[in-house]
Amino acid sequence: MIDNNQLLRFTTAGSVDDGKSTLIGRLLYDSKSIFEDQIASIENTSKKKGHKGLDMALFTDGLRDEREQGITIDVAYRYFTTPKRKFIIADTPGHIQYTRNMITGASTANVATILIDARHGVIEQTKRHTFIASLLNIPHVIVCINKMDLVGYSEKIFNDIVSEFEEIASKMQVQDVRFIPMSALLGDNVVNKSENMPWFQGAPMLHTLETMHISSDINKIDSRFPVQTVLRPQTEDFIDYRGYAGRIAGGIFRLGDDVTVLPSGFSSKIKSIDTMDGQINEAFAPMSVSITLEDDIDISRGDMIVKSNNKPSVTQDLEVMLCWLNDAPAKPRAKYSIKHTSNLQKAMIKEVFYKIDINSLSRNLEDKDLNMNEIAKVKIRTTKPLMLDSYRENRTTGSIILVDDMTNETVAAGMLV
Repeated sequence: MIDNNQLLRFTTAGSVDDGKSTLIGRLLYDSKSIFEDQIASIENTSKKKGHKGLDMALFTDGLRDEREQGITIDVAYRYFTTPKRKFIIADTPGHIQYTRNMITGASTANVATILIDARHGVIEQTKRHTFIASLLNIPHVIVCINKMDLVGYSEKIFNDIVSEFEEIASKMQVQDVRFIPMSALLGDNVVNKSENMPWFQGAPMLHTLETMHISSDINKIDSRFPVQTVLRPQTEDFIDYRGYAGRIAGGIFRLGDDVTVLPSGFSSKIKSIDTMDGQINEAFAPMSVSITLEDDIDISRGDMIVKSNNKPSVTQDLEVMLCWLNDAPAKPRAKYSIKHTSNLQKAMIKEVFYKIDINSLSRNLEDKDLNMNEIAKVKIRTTKPLMLDSYRENRTTGSIILVDDMTNETVAAGMLV
């Protein structure tokens, strides 16, 4: 059973002209998620460009440069809802020089949709996007084999591409993969089932997104509660109230649970769990709550409350897959601020182990310079211990960002290995 209020985030990736923006435009248009004035505006723009019908890509290509070049440069976020589910789409660019944009858009996604042009099959871009989806541990992948109308809706071509992609996916940690043959331009298998491909027994894309089970994607075993702030209302009704507020990053917390506060290591029991709607007996990720403890312990922002019998790693030495986001290259042994959940510390990149050649997916052990859009495995040393899980176990407690103290710019995003 699908929760009607459940939010699903998905990202689109593919090579230039594979039809990502057209697919999203078709999805929004056919699911009646676009206002009439927007449709009228796109109709006018389409006529000016000489198109016979609506140019679906214009619904997402918002930047002027994108409209002029017919490509996606920035990450375009779109929100829409159906009776069954709410959606946030991240339309990410396909070019190699926008790898950072793709990682930004895909970092919070439940589903990655990878587009393949049926005429060209699996290409280098496909491998690159699959690798990034694997690196970001996106739980579900939908492979949209697009432009089937241009290959005569051939079942053989579809099956050949499926076999080729499965061979690539088997070498990476890609979990749930589904394949849909479609024509985004004509609407085949996007919202409505295609009459041109009776040989395909699967569901169209929207139905797949609406019914995909994502509740189990969140780590329900390792209980993690990063403290964002301490609540001391000091009102007449709550004169002695001391609650620790934040968003649960993993697991389940219940009244009476034995918990430990990190990094101090002090233990206590959960006295109450409070929400805007009153007290509850249990809370789970990704709920935002306030927790009170039976003992007065010195707890502040950046500390983490965990189950006493299930603790994360507490360390100052981190091994991270780092994507460099900034125009200026990484400076050897320079100091940065590191943000991990609600914790902010100083850190230094101690060592670059290797860089990933994003084209061949091989490891480059010689070149240690880290420039924009490059991905590398690095060692980071922090001034104070952080409470960490691997990114594969928990995408919240397993991720970090680095911030340049001089410019306050986010310069890198990392996944703990």
